[in-house]
Amino acid sequence: MNMQNLMAQAQRLQKDIERITKEIEEKTFIGENSGVKVEVLGSNRVTKIEILNDEVLSEKELFEDMVLLAINSALDKIKKEKEERLGKYTSGLGGLF
Repeated sequence: MNMQNLMAQAQRLQKDIERITKEIEEKTFIGENSGVKVEVLGSNRVTKIEILNDEVLSEKELFEDMVLLAINSALDKIKKEKEERLGKYTSGLGGLF
């Protein structure tokens, strides 16, 4: 394989990674439990918090825990999707992405 072909292949891989990253960043991920539902973009920006059960509002600590759990659930989904969709490109790059 010559250097030109190698460079062309690297450019294609870079474009694929950029496209997939943009798709993930624009996608909405939902974290939900019995009291709270959150929507988080793949860029890790929380866009919506919805109270599903008004009873959680009566206990401050319970409400805070429900919000944290819902956000962390959405963030875990983002991480999983990134690993599934980008892992084939980044597995040999030592965590550069």
